[in-house]
Amino acid sequence: MSNNALEICLKCQEIITSTSRHIRCDNWICEKVYHRKCTGLNEDQLRMIDSVQNLNWQCDVCVEKAQNVTKLSQCLEKCLREHEKRLEALELGLQKRSKLDDPQTPPLCPFLPNTVGRKAVTITVVFVLLTTVLGIVLATTTNLFGKTLNQTNFDVIDNGTLVMVKVPDWGGKPANKKLGEQKLPIQRVIISHTAAEGCESMEVCSARVKVVQSFHMDSWGWDHIGYNFLVGGDGRVYEGRGWNYVGAHTKGYNTNSVGISFIGTFTKTKPTERQLKACQLLIAEGVRLKKLDPNYRLYGHRQLSATESPGDEVYRIIKTWPHWSHEIDP
Repeated sequence: MSNNALEICLKCQEIITSTSRHIRCDNWICEKVYHRKCTGLNEDQLRMIDSVQNLNWQCDVCVEKAQNVTKLSQCLEKCLREHEKRLEALELGLQKRSKLDDPQTPPLCPFLPNTVGRKAVTITVVFVLLTTVLGIVLATTTNLFGKTLNQTNFDVIDNGTLVMVKVPDWGGKPANKKLGEQKLPIQRVIISHTAAEGCESMEVCSARVKVVQSFHMDSWGWDHIGYNFLVGGDGRVYEGRGWNYVGAHTKGYNTNSVGISFIGTFTKTKPTERQLKACQLLIAEGVRLKKLDPNYRLYGHRQLSATESPGDEVYRIIKTWPHWSHEIDP
């Protein structure tokens, strides 16, 4: 597990630290991480997985999917057998009729008896169609076309509207105490990334933000999540400390700044178009509400701190946005 990435046990929803005893699902499409105690396996079973070569463990979700695919395959095979029986009965009737009406009709396949040739062609066509349907179902259930498991295509914002998810709505905790208030309007916008997994649905993005808040508050002892706002790959903005309170995102530059973090890691991965649009809408809304100075300066996190944040891909893009500045304000 990368030192820069945060991972969460999909069973208990708690953070998996570098010292946590954990196990990873062996399904190459899933590869989610669980605490060993959350797998339901006893110590003997866990030791056997560790010691026996080629003995692997898959999570309950992947096992259930495999069982569903097996059931579907068995159902299709049963349908095919029943269809073959109907074809045999139909073929027998066609054979009798052929002898009565046209005994000289050439066979469908000259190398096989007439009934066998017609039956073989018909079954082949039916088999190809059923195989195609099965392939589509398998591709959907096992994600063969490369879509991420956390993606929900209908659960995204693409209409150019700013959608703000408040702290209670993404399942966050309130601040431990009253936070320091910002002096409005704010002069700086600092763009970062969470350096963890991305997301493309409200459910998954909310879970990602909860992990970040837990890490900031429980591990670092902060009073609230450090960022003012977080932007998900689903096109939603997830509220952190908001416009009115000083964040904890860039040491030495938190005051008079708003920290906006892209959910994900963007050293090589590009942010989604809806994610970029949501960030721009948020900044424009800040200016409209007079929370943000119309002449604000835009920075990448790396310009003000020793970090790779917000990742090469995001940094390359925001350098083309209005108000980006290479001059550092005190």
